Amino acid sequence: MIPEQTDVVVVGHICLDVLPSFAPGSGSPADLFIPGKLTEVGPPVISTGGAVSNTGLALHRLGISTRFVSKIGDDLLGRAVLDVLNGYGRDLADGMIMAPDEPTSYSVIINPQGVDRIIFHCPGANDTFHPSEVPPETLQDARVLHFGYPPLMRRTYEDGGTALAEFFRQARTLGTFVSVDMAQPDPDSPAGRVDWIAWLERVLPHVDFFGPSIDEILFMLGYRDKRLDAGNVDGDLLSEVSETLLRMGARIVALKLGEHGLYLRTGATLDLPDREEPSGLAETWRDREMLSPCFQVNVKGTTGAGDCTLAGFLAGLVRRLPPEETLATAVGVGACSVEVADAISGVPPLATVQNRIASGWKHHPVALDLNDWCTDTTSSLWYGPNDRVRYTPSISPR
Repeated sequence: MIPEQTDVVVVGHICLDVLPSFAPGSGSPADLFIPGKLTEVGPPVISTGGAVSNTGLALHRLGISTRFVSKIGDDLLGRAVLDVLNGYGRDLADGMIMAPDEPTSYSVIINPQGVDRIIFHCPGANDTFHPSEVPPETLQDARVLHFGYPPLMRRTYEDGGTALAEFFRQARTLGTFVSVDMAQPDPDSPAGRVDWIAWLERVLPHVDFFGPSIDEILFMLGYRDKRLDAGNVDGDLLSEVSETLLRMGARIVALKLGEHGLYLRTGATLDLPDREEPSGLAETWRDREMLSPCFQVNVKGTTGAGDCTLAGFLAGLVRRLPPEETLATAVGVGACSVEVADAISGVPPLATVQNRIASGWKHHPVALDLNDWCTDTTSSLWYGPNDRVRYTPSISPR
């Protein structure tokens, strides 16, 4: 039974994550992956992973009414997924699809402290999931549809995005706000050989909010010589990439920048996830360009940080916050998530995040070259040259 009003229906990729626990100083991945070496680890953290779990459970913990639709196998791992989801709320797993004779997706995540994660992943039933399997009544009264990780779901990309674009088109005719997150495909896999530019051109006209990581979208747009960890991502490149995505059809673009924060760019024409939009709120969102650096925390693990950041962003949209507050909320939720080893147990209620921000939570300094961007003395946000509201070089250019 679908409730009368659901804030966010989260659809797409789910898996079971197994995270061995490493003692501090366990070494780098090169030290761990030595043939024949036995490395002693502690008890595992076993949780659900993927966009449906990470973003969906983070939204649930923030206090946003949420429903999940994803596909798992009718096997031991699939039952473990249901047990985890039902542990957070008995109705959260009601929309899960159990497929006989198909394996449940799982990941083994190597995530020593202070080192970015390494993931071994089996796609399982995610590869056979098709948008037509989502019951039509699921979206009937949903404010937001969030779809996560199409590059890890074969039937959402092998047709060039045709079925997914139609699914999103139908959702928008119901008045549902459509949000999409991506994932980094293995370059040597079938997903890595997809014409992602053509896929984006087909899908993005039906997407309100698009939230990939910068490295994911650089790969898909063909910037193969650009990567965040190579130090060649700057404000000009962020503007260029976001301009391309807006031109392809997305209305709101957020690029996840890892430890560098979250970048936001919006277009002149957009809708917000409310059938009775408060007067004037949409105007504050139009033609904006800004970046929020991360908040300072003691990092225990980065698994699911990007998914939780997007959960914070969607929570800001659902709670009708202006873009500045939404951006701060997003990086705040992401910061809370990395204070623990797993993806979502560190995410508190939304009011707790907002109170922490209001109490003067410190940001990291901006580490990217933002060229002629500007900031002011009252905010850690940076405003790009395409921001029509706050940008002025006379404030405080970098």
